[in-house]
Amino acid sequence: MTNLVQKTLRRLDARLVGRVSMPGDPGYANATAIWAKPVGPMPCAVAHCQTTGDVKSAILAAHDCDLALSVRGGGHDWAGRALCEGLVIDLSGMNGVEADLENCTARIGGGARASDVAKITDPLRLAAVTGACSAVGMTGLTLGGGYGPLIGRFGLALDNLLAAEVVLADGRIVLVKSDNEPELFWALRGGGGNFGVVTMMHHRLHDVPSVRSGMLIYPFTEAHTVLRGCAEVASSAPEELTFQVGFVFGPEGTPVIIVIPTWAGAPEQGETQLAPLLQLGTLLANTVTEMPYATALTIFDPYLVYGQREWMETCWLPSFDGRNIDGLIQAAETSVSPGCAVFTHEFKGAASRASADETAFHLRRDHVLVEILATFANGSDPRVEQRHREWARATRDLFIATALPGGYPNLLAGDDLGRVAKSYGGNAERLIKAKRRYDPDNVFRSIPLPVMTAKASAHGGRATTEISNQGGHTR
Repeated sequence: MTNLVQKTLRRLDARLVGRVSMPGDPGYANATAIWAKPVGPMPCAVAHCQTTGDVKSAILAAHDCDLALSVRGGGHDWAGRALCEGLVIDLSGMNGVEADLENCTARIGGGARASDVAKITDPLRLAAVTGACSAVGMTGLTLGGGYGPLIGRFGLALDNLLAAEVVLADGRIVLVKSDNEPELFWALRGGGGNFGVVTMMHHRLHDVPSVRSGMLIYPFTEAHTVLRGCAEVASSAPEELTFQVGFVFGPEGTPVIIVIPTWAGAPEQGETQLAPLLQLGTLLANTVTEMPYATALTIFDPYLVYGQREWMETCWLPSFDGRNIDGLIQAAETSVSPGCAVFTHEFKGAASRASADETAFHLRRDHVLVEILATFANGSDPRVEQRHREWARATRDLFIATALPGGYPNLLAGDDLGRVAKSYGGNAERLIKAKRRYDPDNVFRSIPLPVMTAKASAHGGRATTEISNQGGHTR
């Protein structure tokens, strides 16, 4: 650490009243703890921000000594992009949530997780559109997209973003909405945390007094029957019904098929709507019942183990049909450890009705997101890590013949250059222009984003694309 960096961080620590953690400090380990065990160089400092002013001070400090910046929100990104080797802006202390009943909206702090939001909205019999897990940060989820159990009825999380307070790279603080900085508002919704630090969001709330949800577990020996039955139900299910399917390993070390339905319509119709999913095969376990939305967000919690190494692949499928069902089953049969799993997420209804250019998120047609997860112990033999990575890539390859171009940017690896460019479709050029306008020096780098190289255009030639993928807002 140079003298300039040390002096700058000491000044920042004085400004934040002792809320800067550095290596060797008692709180440094907790300050850099995220879901996926980080690898590589660790941050030289973490700024624990409590106000928008704190965030501005941290950004300017990093600029003064040319430090890389990243933002730690929920800390749930598999690639560990919440941590960079420079300065981390920690928003976990900015997790406040306030509901506005008159306008049916919520003011959500930049560091709030889904559980923080549901804690406030559940007693009001309201819900924000969240992801499927309680621990996921709302800001990173929203900026990148936001698949979740309410997607069919209310769209993506980003479709429900009404305004955002953003600290830009030059320290300016702007309130972004449809009639103020509209181009930045467009880019934020799908372009991720690549334009600034979002310290507060206004989200639309919805009347959801309860949901009917839970986990159905079927034996893997009945996988074909169960999954084909799910596909048949999905083909005619109303928008209020979404479900995830996939496989995990049970306590006995063998794979099982899981189905997680969520009925978000009229409570009195829930039991009837979910009845076909309970008759797909031999039920090993059934926790489906009517519950508060906050409870539904905890269904995956027992399966989330923090501090392990993670590798993830993803793809988009036009539908969950017989060919893709065979691919999922083959993935389970070829898995290399109990740390392997595959999950699906539906995209339908309200999410599909938005036009492709309404937000930076491009893929506005019914489809299925596939999440391929390979987990292994920290410190494993490099050969173990390699086997898990190869399994995840081979599993994605099983779906190549039917997959749609690109992939969900919130889950893509930054070096997957070709798919990143395709993920934004016809919105890529507009997104590039927004990036040049609001963050020309590429200070903020979160989910993979196509960025035009200045070198090509400087010589009058045709510009090419490169990828920026480290730091910034993550889930």
